[in-house]
Amino acid sequence: MNAAVLAAGLGTRLRPLTEVCPKPLLPVLNRPLLGIVLARLEEAGCWQVAVNTHHLADQVHDFLRTQPWSFHLSVSHEPEILGTGGGLRQLGEILPEGPFLAVNGDILTDLDLAEAYRRRRDGAVSTLALHDCPPYNNVWAKDGQVVSIGPPPPGAAPEAKPLAYTGVQVVDPAMMRYLPVAGQGYDLVQAWREALAAGARLACFTAAGHFWQDLGTPAHYLAAHQRLLAGASPQLVRFFPGLQDPLVGPGARIGTGVVFGGGVCLGAGVVVGERASLKNTVVWDRAVIAPRVELADCIVAAGVEVKHSARGRVLAA
Repeated sequence: MNAAVLAAGLGTRLRPLTEVCPKPLLPVLNRPLLGIVLARLEEAGCWQVAVNTHHLADQVHDFLRTQPWSFHLSVSHEPEILGTGGGLRQLGEILPEGPFLAVNGDILTDLDLAEAYRRRRDGAVSTLALHDCPPYNNVWAKDGQVVSIGPPPPGAAPEAKPLAYTGVQVVDPAMMRYLPVAGQGYDLVQAWREALAAGARLACFTAAGHFWQDLGTPAHYLAAHQRLLAGASPQLVRFFPGLQDPLVGPGARIGTGVVFGGGVCLGAGVVVGERASLKNTVVWDRAVIAPRVELADCIVAAGVEVKHSARGRVLAA
C-alpha cells in the first residue's frame, strides 16, 4: 500500500502559532501531528509515502530527515502552493502506478487506514471515507456512491441527509484526468464535482465508531487535547507513552501549589510558577508561566513567558 499526505497548508486560522511552526508540526500531546499521521501509515503497512510541503518547509524537511521510517519517504515541495487538487496530482505522480491512500495532514483520527484501503471500489476514480459529523456534512451519497457535494441532488428524499468527508480516501489513477497537470493549483472538491459531471463513479463508504478531530483552529486544537487526555481514543494511546492528565514533558518544572483543572499538556522544559492555575491549556516547549497566573482555554507558544492571567487566548511571542 502506498500513501500520500497532504501537508502543505498555510494554517491561516491557527495564526500566530503557524507563523513560527508549520501546521504539520503542531505538537499534539508533545508529538508533531505529522509524526502521528506517518506512524499510523507505517502501522497500516505502507511501504511508500509521499508528503507535500510549502509553508516553513525547511522545518518539515528537517523533521522528516530525523525520523527512522520503515517505509520509503518522498517529499514534494511546492514553491507556490498548489491547493488540494494540484498537490494530490503531484504526489500521485511521485508514487508508483496504481491506487494509493490519501490522507489530509491536518486531521487526527484512529480510523483503520488499512481497512479503508481495502474498501476501495473497483471502477471508481476515488473511494471516500465518509462519516456523520454535522458541522461538516455536505457530501450526498446513495448506494455507496457520491451523488452531490454541497447542495442536495435533484430529487433527494426528504429524509436524506449528507455526510462529511473524513480526509481519508483511496485514489485510483483514473482520478488524475480530473486533476491539473503537475505544477498547477487546483481544488480537490472541484475535481470531484467535475468527475461526477463527466459521469465518473466516485465511490464512498460510511465509517462509524472512530475518533476524529480536525485541528484547523485553536478551539479544535484544544479540543483534540481535551478529548485525548480524557481517553476518547484507546487506539491512539499507544502513540503517546505515559499518557495522563496533566501530561508533563521531560524537564518541565512545576512549582508548589500549582492547580491543574484538566485538559493540560506541558511541553519539554516548561516552567510553571508556584500557585499558578491551568485548565484546558496547552503549553509548548520552554514556555514559562509566572507564579499565580491563571490560564484557561489557552495555547502558549514555545519559549513564551506568560506574566498575566488569560482565558481563551493564543499566547505567542
